[in-house]
Amino acid sequence: MADLRRLTVTERTPTPTEVKRWRQYLADERGEAAVYRDLAKRRTGEERRILLALAEAEGRHEAHWLALLGEHAGQPARASARNRLLGFLARRFGSVFVLALAQRAESRSPYATDADATRSMAADEAIHEEVIRALATSGRNRLSGSFRAAVFGANDGLVSNLSLVVGMAATGVSSQVVLLSGIAGLLAGALSMGAGEFVSVRSQRELLDASLPTQVTLTAAPALDLEHNELVLVYLARGMSREAAEHRAAERMGLYTCDCDPSLSRHADDDVAPVDHETLGTAWGAATSSFCFFASGAIIPILPFLFGLTGAGALLLACVLVGLTLLGTGAVVGLLSGASPLWRGLRQLAIGLGAAAATYLLGLLFGGIVG
Repeated sequence: MADLRRLTVTERTPTPTEVKRWRQYLADERGEAAVYRDLAKRRTGEERRILLALAEAEGRHEAHWLALLGEHAGQPARASARNRLLGFLARRFGSVFVLALAQRAESRSPYATDADATRSMAADEAIHEEVIRALATSGRNRLSGSFRAAVFGANDGLVSNLSLVVGMAATGVSSQVVLLSGIAGLLAGALSMGAGEFVSVRSQRELLDASLPTQVTLTAAPALDLEHNELVLVYLARGMSREAAEHRAAERMGLYTCDCDPSLSRHADDDVAPVDHETLGTAWGAATSSFCFFASGAIIPILPFLFGLTGAGALLLACVLVGLTLLGTGAVVGLLSGASPLWRGLRQLAIGLGAAAATYLLGLLFGGIVG
């Protein structure tokens, strides 16, 4: 039916509305193809070939709209603002953020409901989304730890210090007391976060260090009793099969002068893959970043007071600044996860201001009781 409709369209003059829509589709296909080619310039190997294949697929879609438009193609239209932004980011950064934006763009393709697009084009767009999702996975995995810490630290500083500031303001104390309370909250929270991260990472590293195998098998093996030794138990405890453990123990004790069965041998000095401590980072590095992220969020609610504003005006401005920042952090999370930036931003905003509102009500209650 769709093919019959396209034949019918090509036999008549398309309407101005159709021409406008098709030209926009054409511009967007060209824009998306350019994005994938720009991303491919920053990749190598299979990932580069995948991105170029996606650009080629967008080229086939471009040819479809050119065929429908015919003499009405005219001068190339401008791609949508979203695709122009994607192109700008791809040319300058080529990061996981661009892939996340591209994934969302593919997921919002109108071809599934447009009778002028073929079924294969709609299917292509759905598959493209999954391809981009897979390409973005490794970048998301690399970001997950540090990004989680950054978002958690900054949001914790924003929400906790805003709650403290509005709670103190609700009790009726002076603006100077509110400012001092906010500064105290910033320092206390940032130091607490930093100390917590230091202890957490240091403890985790110590636990992993205690689990790493030592090289005692190299020094103790020659002195072990041939018939009664526990060297096999070492390799069994490290997860090797009994056959492989017995073969490895015999190698360590010098019973094999050749590598008689390579499938049972392990040539590394330790028979367990080492733990990559770099993925954990250092305790001081984690503490410093956590301190800075918390402080960067916690300073925003007290900025109006630092610049001399007082009263309800300062409090309102603090809420506005924090709200905008929460919208921004939520939008970034949404972009990276391929979800709606607006929805994620509004969710962050609701959570943050909800906590502040609850603290404000408690401050009113406490101020009334004390007063």
